[in-house]
Amino acid sequence: MIKRSELLKNLKVQMFYLDPVLVTQLAFPTLMLTLFLIAPIATVLLVSLNYNPADIFTDPTYVNFNPRGSPITIRLITFRGREFILIKISGVSLGIIMNSLVNSFIVTICASILGIVVAFVMARYSFPGRTILRVLAMTPLLVTPFINAFVIRKIFDWRDGIISWIIGDVLHLPYRIGIEDLAGVAITQIMTFFPIIYLNVYSSMINIDPSMEEQAENLGAKGLKLFRTVTLPLSLPGLAAGAAIVFIFSLEDVAAPIVFNEKRFMSYHILERFLEATTGQLSPVAATLSLILLILALAAFIGIKKYVTLKQYAMLSRGGRWSPRIRRLRLKGLIVVYLFILPLLLFAAFPQIGVFIYALAENWADPLPYGFTLEHMAKIVEDPLVFRAIVNSLTYSILAIILIVAIGVSSSYVIARARIPATDLLDILVTSPIALPGLVIAVGYFYFFTSIFRGTPLDPITFGPALLLSLAYSVRRLPFTARAVYAGLQQVHIALEEASLNLGASRLKTLVSIVIPLIGINILSGALISFVYCMSETSVGITLGGLKGVGEEHQAPISFIMMDYLERVGGPHIVASLGVLLISIQLLVIVLVNVVFKQKYAYIGV
Repeated sequence: MIKRSELLKNLKVQMFYLDPVLVTQLAFPTLMLTLFLIAPIATVLLVSLNYNPADIFTDPTYVNFNPRGSPITIRLITFRGREFILIKISGVSLGIIMNSLVNSFIVTICASILGIVVAFVMARYSFPGRTILRVLAMTPLLVTPFINAFVIRKIFDWRDGIISWIIGDVLHLPYRIGIEDLAGVAITQIMTFFPIIYLNVYSSMINIDPSMEEQAENLGAKGLKLFRTVTLPLSLPGLAAGAAIVFIFSLEDVAAPIVFNEKRFMSYHILERFLEATTGQLSPVAATLSLILLILALAAFIGIKKYVTLKQYAMLSRGGRWSPRIRRLRLKGLIVVYLFILPLLLFAAFPQIGVFIYALAENWADPLPYGFTLEHMAKIVEDPLVFRAIVNSLTYSILAIILIVAIGVSSSYVIARARIPATDLLDILVTSPIALPGLVIAVGYFYFFTSIFRGTPLDPITFGPALLLSLAYSVRRLPFTARAVYAGLQQVHIALEEASLNLGASRLKTLVSIVIPLIGINILSGALISFVYCMSETSVGITLGGLKGVGEEHQAPISFIMMDYLERVGGPHIVASLGVLLISIQLLVIVLVNVVFKQKYAYIGV
C-alpha cells in the first residue's frame, strides 16, 4: 500500500510539471549553471587527463619533503653606514603544491585564533570604544586587489619598511626586521582574511541561548572552562563556516604571491601558464594544478561542513528572542583590550588606511609618505587605459548583475516553493560557486570556450574576453544574491501566493505583482553586494581579462590594470587610487544595505 506521504509527494511533483512558470524557473538556472559552471569545470578534468598526475607528485618542484631554505636568517649587515643585525623571516619551501597547502593551513589556524579572540571580546563585553573596534575589525574586508598586499610589503620591508625604520632609525636599535617570500604571503593573508572568521564566530556567539551558559555557570564552569566547554563548541558552526572560506580563499589567492614575487604557489603557477595563453595554447599542467586546487577546496568545504553536522548544537530556546550576555569589562580586561587588541586591530586595518595614504601622498619612496595631492586620483580619469578599465568593469558588473538577479530570483523561488527532489541539486549548484576557486573557473572557461565555441563571440581569443567576463562574474557572485532572495522568500508566507492563485491570477502574475514587490529590498541588497564583488573580482579578471592585452580599446577590467600598473614607475599611486574608488563603492553599498534597507547581511559565510 502506498503511504499518504508518498501520494502527497507524487502529487506535488505532478502539480509542479503542470506549472510552466515553475518548470521554466527550474530549467533556466539549471541550463545556465550547466553551461557556464559545470561544463567548464568538467573540461578542466578532461584536459588534465592528458597529463599524468604522477609526474607532478614525483617532481620536487611541486612536492618536496626536503625543505628548501631557512625560515629565519640572522646575519650582520652594513646598511647606510651603520651595522645592523638583520632578522629576515622567509619561510621554507616544500614545493608548489605543498607550499599552497601548508600556507592555507597556517593562515586558517592563525586567522581562526585571532578571529575567535576578537569575536569573543566583541560579543561578550561592553567597554568604551567598542564600536570603533568593531569597525576596525571589519576594515580588512574592504577589498582592494594588490595594493593592500603592497602596503603590507612596505610595512615589513627590511630596507625602508616602517617597522625597521622605527626600530633602527627612531629607537636607534641595531636591528632591521623583514618578512618576505612565503612568510610575507602568509602574514598578508592572515591580516586580510581573519575578519571572515570574526564575523561568522561573532554571529554564532550572539545567537547562543544565554541559558546554556548560565546553567554551566551554576554548575561551576567559569572563565576559560566556560568558554572551552560551552561557548566555543556552540560557536563551532560559525567557526567552521569561516575557516572553510578562509582556507579556500588562501588557496586561490594570487594577489599576495604576485606582490611578494613568490612564484612557489599553485595560484601563481596557474597564472603564469595563463599569461602564456595569449598565443592560444595553455599547458595541461595548468589544468592538472587547477584540478588539484579544486579538489583541495571542495575537500575543505565538504569536510568541515560534515564535521559540524555530526555534532549536536541544539538550544533550549531555539527560535526565540533573547538579549546576548554582555558584561562590562573590568580594569584588567580594559588593559588587555586597549594595550593588545586595539593595537592589533589598528595594525590589521593599516593596509586599507595605507591605500588612502598612497593615493593622496605625493610620494612614499621613503619609510614615511610626504605631501598631499589629488593628482593620482585625477589620473584614474585622465589615463585612458585606467579609465577604460573602470568603464569595462562597470559594464561587465552591470551585465552580470542582470543575469545574477534573473538566475537568483528564479532559482531561489523554485527552491523555496517547489520542494521537489530536483531543487536540492539546483540549490547545490547555486551555492557552490562560493567554494570554487576563481582560477579553476577561469581555466575551465578558457579550455571550454576556446575549443567548443571557437570563432564565436564566446571565444576570448578571437573576440576578446568581454562577454565571457560578464558570464564568469555572474556565476562567481551569484550566491550572494541568491541567498538574500531566498531569505526574503522565507519571510513571505505562501498563503499570500495561494490567495492570489485562488482568485484567478496566474503564477507569473502572482510572482511579478506580489512576490517580487515583497522581496524587492532583499533582491536589491543582494544585487548590490554581488555588484561590489564583481567590481573587485581578481582571479577571473587577471586571467581572462588579459587575453587581448592592454591597448587603446582593451577589454581588461580594473583588477588586471591594477596588476599591470603595480610595477610601473608611479604605478602604485594609481593602483591605490583605484583601490580608493573600490573602497568608496563598498562603503556606499554597506551603508545602503545596512542603514537604508535595514538588511542584516553576513558578508561572507557558508
